[in-house]
Amino acid sequence: MCDAECREGAVRIVTEIGKPVPEVADDPIRPGALHGWVSRARCDGSPSSDRPVGELSGGRLREGERAELEWLWVEARARDERFRRREMERDVCKRFVVLWVRQLRAHRAVVVG
Repeated sequence: MCDAECREGAVRIVTEIGKPVPEVADDPIRPGALHGWVSRARCDGSPSSDRPVGELSGGRLREGERAELEWLWVEARARDERFRRREMERDVCKRFVVLWVRQLRAHRAVVVG
């Protein structure tokens, strides 16, 4: 017997990764049952088959998917900007340490020498 988590995982493998139903179906999951689960998961207008939805729809995105993708792009750009800013801060700190060490060495040379 397969619980809800097992069913959801199997459906995700078929729909998101694109593995064919016969490859995903194993001892507790029959191919016919998995086909039904995938069909119910895709009941929002996408066809029921072994291939991922993106392949069959010609790459077109639904409105919700497009909004999510745009949000992800905005988040990625913001993350990249934060990363670049942190790199610049790190480089400034490195330069500061180098100058501080040089000044410390020069001061020691004057005191010792």
